[in-house]
Amino acid sequence: MKDAVAKFIATGAWSGYFPLVPGSIGTLPAWGLAYFWLGHSQLALGVALAITMAAGVWAAGYCERFWGHDPRKIVIDEWAGMFISVLFVPLSITNYLIALVGFRVFDVIKLWPARRLENLPGGWGVMMDDVAAGIQTNIVVQIILLLVNWR
Repeated sequence: MKDAVAKFIATGAWSGYFPLVPGSIGTLPAWGLAYFWLGHSQLALGVALAITMAAGVWAAGYCERFWGHDPRKIVIDEWAGMFISVLFVPLSITNYLIALVGFRVFDVIKLWPARRLENLPGGWGVMMDDVAAGIQTNIVVQIILLLVNWR
């Protein structure tokens, strides 16, 4: 039972089992949750992020024991990164799509310190590079919004 719960969480409700680009596919359910359900309340988004982080660190660390370090099917880290990407971003389809694309770019290129954070032990190493990518994305989205609204 513990294995099944950890796998469900780590794979982002099984979205990480998609054979092609599981990180990108695994981000989509989190984006949908953020846009359609959580984005109307920053408190709800923050609570979802905290729960995702706690559950993700545990589940990713647990699943690494039999899947190895940071396997592609673990996508709960993408969920956390996506939630961070849209935290305090005004809810609109355009803003959230910019955040989605930005997050995928930052997650793939892994600017400092994301690559170094992968070396943290257990579930922390799985989660924290995506936290860094989410923070980087959020900063860029906030700058874009400031520039667009600056007249």
